[in-house]
Amino acid sequence: MPELPEVETVRRGLAPRLTGAVVTHVDQRRPDLRFPFPDRMAERLVGAEILSVDRRAKYLLMPLSTGETLLAHLGMTGRFTLSGAAEVRPGAFYAPDPPKGHEHLEVGLRSKEGEAFRLTYADPRRFGFIELLPSGDVSRSPRLGHLGPEPLRTDLTAPELRRRLTGKKTPLKAALLDQRVVAGLGNIYVCEALYRAKLSPKRQAGTVGEGRAAALTAAIHDVLDEAIEAGGSTLRDYAHADGGEGSFQQRFDVYDREGEACRRCGATVKRLVQGGRSTFYCSACQR
Repeated sequence: MPELPEVETVRRGLAPRLTGAVVTHVDQRRPDLRFPFPDRMAERLVGAEILSVDRRAKYLLMPLSTGETLLAHLGMTGRFTLSGAAEVRPGAFYAPDPPKGHEHLEVGLRSKEGEAFRLTYADPRRFGFIELLPSGDVSRSPRLGHLGPEPLRTDLTAPELRRRLTGKKTPLKAALLDQRVVAGLGNIYVCEALYRAKLSPKRQAGTVGEGRAAALTAAIHDVLDEAIEAGGSTLRDYAHADGGEGSFQQRFDVYDREGEACRRCGATVKRLVQGGRSTFYCSACQR
């Protein structure tokens, strides 16, 4: 599913167009996605101004002037697109043709300048979901209340990461995927960060000392920064809000490279299954 860089890329594409826009109509074309749509969703959205477009972990958050916040998760194949815009401005994402037959929600909007446009949510597999929550309770909601710090530079420090790993007997890869430890990290970028930090995914999480925590934190920051700059990774279903593809998959060092040569030492990249997920690593480099 889309990970933090992909969701952040979508957020950055939507924010310039949606911030300050007012909802004019809602066309809900089915009763549910992964979960049912919110009760009376159209009634609660029409007339609301979107105050901002934010992100927490892998969730998109849109605080509304009504005192509620729209929370959206893209699941595996969810995709927001903007259409009807008079122009495509730098940083604004635009896609006139979402996947046909899977546009489950269309929201009509009016910009601060009076321009009418549409936001469409398409999701072929319907693993995504949309909720409306009281804005004052969002951070304490069941979706977000348990989350650890964001893994970006301003939020995650080496001492904090070490503190959160201390005493954990689980493999390091599993600990980093635990959203209570660090929010928003997913399988792809954990594999890549562990490779850059030269740490084995099988290492016991609690054995990461000060030096290794510093190396791992720096690797997490770097890989996420680079992935966001590249627009994320497009593997199969993910696309930007403008329909474009991310390019970070072209820079993978280990992910999905089983049997290929390690770019650092020439040894063979291996794959193992941890917690039902594929882990890619170099057994020579990552001790």
